[in-house]
Amino acid sequence: MASEESHVAFNFPKSVLPLLLAVPGLACGQVNEGALHLVVSDATGHAVSAAVEVVNQAIQYAQELSTGADGTLDVAHLRFGLYRLEIRRSGFASVQSSVEIRSSIPTRLAIQMKIAPLTESVKVDASETLLSADQAGSVNIIGKESIRDRVTSIPGRSLQDLVITQPGWIFEGNAVLHPRESEYQTQFIVDGIPLTDDRSPSFGPEIEADGTQSLGVYTAGIPAEYGRKMGGVIEVSTTRDAQDGLHGQAVLAGGSFASVSGSGDAQYSRGKNTVGGSASGGRTDHYLNPVVPQNFANTGTIGDFSARYERAQSPHDTLSFAIRHEFSRFDIPNEMIQQAAGQLQTGTNAETMGIAAYRHLISDRAALNFNAMGRDNANSFDSNQDSIPIEVFQHNSFREAYFRFTATLDHGAHEWKTGVESDNTWLHENFNYVLTDPSRFGDDTPETFAFAGSRPDLEQSAFVQDAIHLRSWTISAGLRWDHYQLLLNRQAFEPRFAISRYFSNAGLILHFAYDRVFQTPSSENILLSSSTDVESLDPESFLRLPVKPSVGDYYEGGASKEFAKKIRFDANYFRRNLNNFADDDQILSTTISFPIAFEKGIIYGLEGKIEIPNWHGFSGFGSYSYSVGNAWFPVTGGLFLGDDATDAASELSGHFPVSQDQRNTFRGRLRYQIKPQFWIAGGVSYDSGLPFEFVGDPATVLAQYGPEVLGRLNFERGRIDPSFKVNASAGAILHRSDRWTATFQIDGANLTNTLDVLDFGGLFSGNAIGPPRSAFLRLTSTF
Repeated sequence: MASEESHVAFNFPKSVLPLLLAVPGLACGQVNEGALHLVVSDATGHAVSAAVEVVNQAIQYAQELSTGADGTLDVAHLRFGLYRLEIRRSGFASVQSSVEIRSSIPTRLAIQMKIAPLTESVKVDASETLLSADQAGSVNIIGKESIRDRVTSIPGRSLQDLVITQPGWIFEGNAVLHPRESEYQTQFIVDGIPLTDDRSPSFGPEIEADGTQSLGVYTAGIPAEYGRKMGGVIEVSTTRDAQDGLHGQAVLAGGSFASVSGSGDAQYSRGKNTVGGSASGGRTDHYLNPVVPQNFANTGTIGDFSARYERAQSPHDTLSFAIRHEFSRFDIPNEMIQQAAGQLQTGTNAETMGIAAYRHLISDRAALNFNAMGRDNANSFDSNQDSIPIEVFQHNSFREAYFRFTATLDHGAHEWKTGVESDNTWLHENFNYVLTDPSRFGDDTPETFAFAGSRPDLEQSAFVQDAIHLRSWTISAGLRWDHYQLLLNRQAFEPRFAISRYFSNAGLILHFAYDRVFQTPSSENILLSSSTDVESLDPESFLRLPVKPSVGDYYEGGASKEFAKKIRFDANYFRRNLNNFADDDQILSTTISFPIAFEKGIIYGLEGKIEIPNWHGFSGFGSYSYSVGNAWFPVTGGLFLGDDATDAASELSGHFPVSQDQRNTFRGRLRYQIKPQFWIAGGVSYDSGLPFEFVGDPATVLAQYGPEVLGRLNFERGRIDPSFKVNASAGAILHRSDRWTATFQIDGANLTNTLDVLDFGGLFSGNAIGPPRSAFLRLTSTF
């Protein structure tokens, strides 16, 4: 085991840390979310029960709500931005106004209604909410309409399919997300709780899109509150209705590959108390990405249930609890030779999570938050005796205890935030194998091997941040400290800075962001790959180095422009410079992966996105990414055996394209509302192809994967051939009333029936092929 070391990745006075920790915690929930407390009265000051429409086109937010008998309405989980309000009540003149949500402390607004025909209103057109003028950096929002009308996904990957519609994101095998060519550096923030482990279908249970209200997707300008996994950050706001009474939805879906799924959630609010729950399940014959077009051995079953309780103890205190259990069971796809031999390899995931949160409003300008989470996660991999060339068994698990204290203080043009968090994870790994065809391996490779190990991963952090609003300028400046202790002991200070300037007459925002990042390695099999036991796999030739955290600098500059108050266009240039660039490898060419690192990586490119929220019945988007990524030798971390060890030790300079280096990526979708009850949509996607390295005997590879797969590989360029796919959808409202609404949707995916080879990894593993032409139906009922 590597000895522990201590290192500060950013040269900063050590005396600053105690001062930083002593600052009262400030921040709550998600960084870019606030709330609205609305009070509606008549001219005499008496409460008025009224209908309230809340709209923000920039994030596809539109809600029809109503105040209570006391004239108040609380709307939580509002992303920062400008909202249009329209308040209506029979016998009164309607009032139109605007409110800007730019603080995580609830914004209070009082509206006085007057008897018709008198009116006193501020006319605010919905198009004025198209740009987020108070957003210092760039963030892509996926709103409720895009989530609701998305192309139906194969069970297990609905959220990932939404994220890759955004510029800078691609899939590699098995729906593993790669933001701006990063490997395993994605984190999900679910209702304010960070999940930094791999959430792809083969590693973690699904986060269901149907229970999601909105997604905020960051690849730059990342607030100081977020750290550790910094390739990309996905804020997930789950659906919570703001109204009293019983509300919820039920979804049924099915289609190709014998896929069927269902989900339901419900919430009941009365007085100070809110209770809710959800459940979902599904199965399919196309769970992972197969390695050959025949889709051998690829069934999967998933399920989850959750319950939550929230109590507004007083106007200043809110307490909430939630529990969630999820599981997945699936087969590992075979190639042709494995299928003929009768191989059956299976995987399972199970996760149980409990969350508690407490919020205290000190005043209208100050708040405290406490969040805690306990989580138990286990995943297994098993093989039958007919598996070739190797039987693999893995039983890994971890238990996590997470705590965070944060708070917010609004003062004039400033919103100060600071906080501390502790994330303690106890890793347990158990791995063994039996060679069933020793001729495929080196002569010195032992026919059996077993490893078991445990170790705590201890991580702490603190941050301080100020969001400054100065007329047309918005500035976000913060400093974060991270400490990581697993195989190594490391800490770092990370300054973050973002600035934007809004030109209202031109409908233009210019922005720039700088992020210093400290990225912790993936914990997947990190104990196995760093153990001295693995020397027995090839005692003559091996290289084992501790995997250090990645540190680096992110830069982004860009602009957002509105045209005719109907179209929004965003363009960005970015560059990432990283030391100890993170990647992954496999043990003995199995599917058991572990982290590795190279001396440095440089990634740069251009991104653009055009959005049409609503224009004469049309809505949609188009996103494009041009990206170049290279990594430099020598190897600085990981395990290498045999020829790989020899090559790694001899490669002391030079660079190569990273495995996620896809130069051109496009996603687009256009929706048209034919009538109030009917709509149609069509979309396209283009991928220019990832790089690959040909390994092995051509005849053997042909026998394993077949001519169709090899026909999609350009050996001269060393890249997979480009793929172009088309999808189409149609939807209808079957029933609409004040009590419930039922909608129906039909989707066709990959209508071009492209053989979509995502990855080609060589002799034993690494291949991934996207789904062929498919069709799905979805029925949604909301109440």
